[in-house]
Amino acid sequence: MLSIIIALIVTGFVTMFVLKGYKAQAILMAGGIVLMIAAMLIGQDLPLPESATTGSQWLDVFQFIKNTFSTQSAGLGLKIMAIAGFAFYMHEIGASEALVRVLTRPLARIKHMPYFFMAMCFIIGEFLSIFITSASGLGVLLMVTLYPLMRSVGLSRLSACAPIATAVAVEMGPGQGNVNFAAEIIGIDVVDYVVQYQLVVAAAALITIALLHVVIQKYFDVKAGHIASEHRHLADQTDDSHSTTGEDGQPLAPTIYAILPVIPLVLIFTFSKLMISSIKMDVTTAMFVSIVITLFFEYFRRGNAKKVIDSIQIFFDGMGRQFANVVTFIVAGQTFAQGLKTIGAIDVIVNAAETAGFGPVLMTIVMVGIIMVSAILMGSGNAAFFSFANLVPDIAAKMGIAPVVMLLPMQFVAGMSRNISPIAPNMVAIAGVAEVSPFELAKRTAVPMLGGILISVFISITSF
Repeated sequence: MLSIIIALIVTGFVTMFVLKGYKAQAILMAGGIVLMIAAMLIGQDLPLPESATTGSQWLDVFQFIKNTFSTQSAGLGLKIMAIAGFAFYMHEIGASEALVRVLTRPLARIKHMPYFFMAMCFIIGEFLSIFITSASGLGVLLMVTLYPLMRSVGLSRLSACAPIATAVAVEMGPGQGNVNFAAEIIGIDVVDYVVQYQLVVAAAALITIALLHVVIQKYFDVKAGHIASEHRHLADQTDDSHSTTGEDGQPLAPTIYAILPVIPLVLIFTFSKLMISSIKMDVTTAMFVSIVITLFFEYFRRGNAKKVIDSIQIFFDGMGRQFANVVTFIVAGQTFAQGLKTIGAIDVIVNAAETAGFGPVLMTIVMVGIIMVSAILMGSGNAAFFSFANLVPDIAAKMGIAPVVMLLPMQFVAGMSRNISPIAPNMVAIAGVAEVSPFELAKRTAVPMLGGILISVFISITSF
């Protein structure tokens, strides 16, 4: 009983400090350290097994953190850093914008149906999120490209912002950090996780969210007295399809650059069990191969070898930024999770759930609820998922189910719940560009996200 009281107190303080704006990584790590020390003081488990101990239980706490940093930096962390570095480079050379231009051209045919147009913009945004994995980065890019188009067909500012704000809600594909993290915890290849588990749930969630966007945005527009058909006169004023310069006045990247962000995904799926099984290419390798191919494209475009070679620093800077922002989150989350395990809180929770008659389904819903609330309060799907996903293997084993049954809905819910939070960075950035309130934007995104959450949890539980 003492262990659960300590765990609740520490978790309460961690939550309080994070909500007050303290650096989440530092608070999570501190919480984990306190829990591990408390576990030793009350005679619970040790931070490390005897075979891996430093010889001092107190130093073992910090040895665990060091081991976790080493493991993550060489494994999942390296994947996430390589993905981010490539995404930064794609943005810098204009390849991301070229891909957006290519995908949005067919939308001109449905300009006379503004809310269907908006739904298709959401689908395109989600497709782009497979290659442009930063929610804030993609959001700002779409505010430059899709937002003017949606305004031109008569949509209100908030209706045009809502599908952009939720464009990375359904996190799918091997480029997403949460997807790679889930696959690693389950112990399967990320391509297998995407194909075997993600596709069905993602498809259902996308359709549900798109339909709810149509209903909800039209409802709010009508309620506010905004009739889309009365604002279509803006259409001819925002057509920049023949523009040769971007927003910053620089020349647009060639249209062929639209293929560059897609190359890693093509490589990953080509050299897998799905196609050429004799050759295996992981995410990190695919990113390195793709950046080399991109450098050749840049050389033929610019003709300046030194400038092109020097530009590789953008890739490295992107990797470093992701280490600071995401890899540290993973380590901090694992440290906090280890603290909860060491002090015995997980055993108490599972035993209490079994005593209360909770089966695997109810326990999954509880974990999903924890992720949802955490993501909304922290404004980050990564922070919520990285903090609690590590607990799943132990809980699932004690409940007698496969970890994927819990992890799959948790992973989807983390991404969707972030877009209900008015303090999420992408929500704040998008609202700022459109000069609307992030709280008003959150009202527009809440129902579509809740619909996506319900359908993803239902299909995950019933299908797997």
